[in-house]
Amino acid sequence: MMPVPTWRLAVLALVASLFGLVSPWSLWLTVVAINVAVLCVLLVDWVLAPRPGRVEVRRNLPGALTVGHAGEVSWTVTNQSSRDLTVAVADQLAPSLQATDRRFGGKVPAYGTLGATAALLPRRRGAFAITDVAVRVQGPLGLAARQETRQLPTLLRVHPPFRARQEAELRIRKARVLDVGLRATRGHGGGTDFDQLREYQRDDESRRIDWAATARAQRPIVRTYRAERNQVVIQLLDNSRVMAGRVDGVPRVEHAMDAVMMLTTVAAHLGDKAGLVAFDSQVRAVVPPAAGKGQLGPVTEAVFDLQPSLAAADYRGAFVHTLARFQRRTMLVLFTDLVEHAVVETLLPALPLIAGQHVLVVAAVQDPDVVRWANEKPQDSVDTYRQAAAIETLEDRARATAKLRSLGAVVIDAPPGELANRLADTYLGIKARGGL
Repeated sequence: MMPVPTWRLAVLALVASLFGLVSPWSLWLTVVAINVAVLCVLLVDWVLAPRPGRVEVRRNLPGALTVGHAGEVSWTVTNQSSRDLTVAVADQLAPSLQATDRRFGGKVPAYGTLGATAALLPRRRGAFAITDVAVRVQGPLGLAARQETRQLPTLLRVHPPFRARQEAELRIRKARVLDVGLRATRGHGGGTDFDQLREYQRDDESRRIDWAATARAQRPIVRTYRAERNQVVIQLLDNSRVMAGRVDGVPRVEHAMDAVMMLTTVAAHLGDKAGLVAFDSQVRAVVPPAAGKGQLGPVTEAVFDLQPSLAAADYRGAFVHTLARFQRRTMLVLFTDLVEHAVVETLLPALPLIAGQHVLVVAAVQDPDVVRWANEKPQDSVDTYRQAAAIETLEDRARATAKLRSLGAVVIDAPPGELANRLADTYLGIKARGGL
């Protein structure tokens, strides 16, 4: 409760007393009397105001949202008293959820309800613990109110955006139509499964003729193959400080997550088992490999609230943990950055653990700004120094890439928006050649 401001009355009293129109003491007594009366009215209104405990508030949120996709939050206010109430509610919603409104109010009839909704458009992934709700109930005169803050604990999960979803579906359809490139590449190398016998066609390779079946059928018969299924693809997501650098306004790990979801979707839909190990200085999350459309959900749940750590990556520890769980030949996809000193000092010494036994793909996000700075013509000394730094950075990445490839790793260094597509194409190419 707050008294009515009296500075105007005080000014009037001063003016009136200066001109001798009114006795100063009588005017001051009038001002005091008015304030006392107002305070009494406010006090009475506050005493008569119902307790907020007579009002029940419920919050309804979706279980999960995706960055950049709209959602909705709704509230229901229930009046548990026998008289009409004027209620105002303010909820605790993080600014990054971009709620159209987090406050509402109105008159709630006796034993009635009041509902409200607001749109959400989250722009940051993670786990949002939404707890406090402020409830205010006005008195019958509308001059004073009672307020309390209560706890309605709710956890809202905001998943990373799957920007490459359409490209993933396109590659799945193409791989199925072409049977993973079987018409062009079947039988090249090992790792293909026998599919069926059929009649020879003009574009079939003569070395695929099954002579025993040809003799029995008295016409040329060839063997057809399909790419092996039930292979294992383990994605190792580096969440250390090298992935905290921002590219196109977001940390590198955000682009890696999009590629993780792309590869999980494609591999799981084509019959292979996709899994995940997220790590920095220690292993943070593990998703056992599995096939099928449902595998994307557990992978997304495992990474949606991971934030880059400021610790250095323990590649050896991640490899040991992975190999202890998955013994068979596996395609290991390491998402990291091609920082030369990190590659030389920590990654290369750990590679003998997996070299030769597994297929290793190293995927990194290239900063297009660095490429542009290295190639554009400098206009002043600042541009010259920036160009020199950019050229040195690209040379460091090239040296790190060459060292990894010399040890048998497949390296993908692609700009944002292309990493996921190139990684999926690399996986399909290795699968078609029987490399798994």
